[in-house]
Amino acid sequence: MTPKPNILVYSADQAEAYAECIRGYGFSSVKAASTLEEAKKYLPGTEVILGWKFPTQCLNEPIASSVRWFQSMGAGVDDLVSDTNIPENIILTRIVDQFGGYISEYVFTYLLYIVKDVPRMSKAQLENRWDPFISETLAGKTMGVAGLGSIGAEIVRKARAFDMNVHGLSFSGKQAQLVDRHFTSDKWKEFVKELDYLVLTLPLTEATHHVINRDVLLAMKPEAAIINVGRGALIDEGDLLAVMRSGHLQGAVLDVFETEPLPKDHPLWRMPNVYVTSHLSGPSTRDGVSRFFAENLKRFLNEQPLQGLVDRNRGY
Repeated sequence: MTPKPNILVYSADQAEAYAECIRGYGFSSVKAASTLEEAKKYLPGTEVILGWKFPTQCLNEPIASSVRWFQSMGAGVDDLVSDTNIPENIILTRIVDQFGGYISEYVFTYLLYIVKDVPRMSKAQLENRWDPFISETLAGKTMGVAGLGSIGAEIVRKARAFDMNVHGLSFSGKQAQLVDRHFTSDKWKEFVKELDYLVLTLPLTEATHHVINRDVLLAMKPEAAIINVGRGALIDEGDLLAVMRSGHLQGAVLDVFETEPLPKDHPLWRMPNVYVTSHLSGPSTRDGVSRFFAENLKRFLNEQPLQGLVDRNRGY
């Protein structure tokens, strides 16, 4: 291994800015590419790629034979795991422990918006109408967090500050001690039946695709709400639409969708109790990603285990 690996940064609109950040950490052999042609130009001799929406078809070509490690700029890697263009010998890593703060604030922005009935307050102001009322409180409500990784754990921590009861569901059970009650992945209906709010932070795998379907949604309390900050395809959107049109569920906060951008004619845009945002709850910031990557580069050079290592069999 060379003392300083040859690095290629790929981003359609921020490649050079990211590259400059990486150079600031003392890594001088850094190239920036924002197009397929530039990627092909710089791939020969490249050992490490930091990328977002990288043209992975290049990785099966002889020009990419030196690539040993691909660091994604995001947390979700279901697209990379299923991509047959990426040779098995290339190590995959994802960003971890960077999104909990942002995403938990997003979740509680909407929970407070709903529980305090901010729309009613806003409407009264627009109508110059004095409208005192007693709103509900999050205290004593039960939140269920599906996925207890770093993001889920931070949501649980914030929920404790609001004196909420917290239930959790996870596949490994490693973080079961964080929650008041823990459920395994074969107990979805039992998990959701007592919840006031269900928050999804799970990765997308074969086991979690459309895990939230009609049966699970109908097992929830009619006045419950669902928040998805994980991956869009965790929810069967057709089932969600049908269930909510029937009057079941108080609301849905959706930051991720099966098709992104969400098509302009999609009925979710127009449903009054659905809150649609543009996959913005957990932004990958340039400084944060660069700092994470630089620390991982040091681990790579010292032949230490990398942070965010992806298990292809597990799917994340």
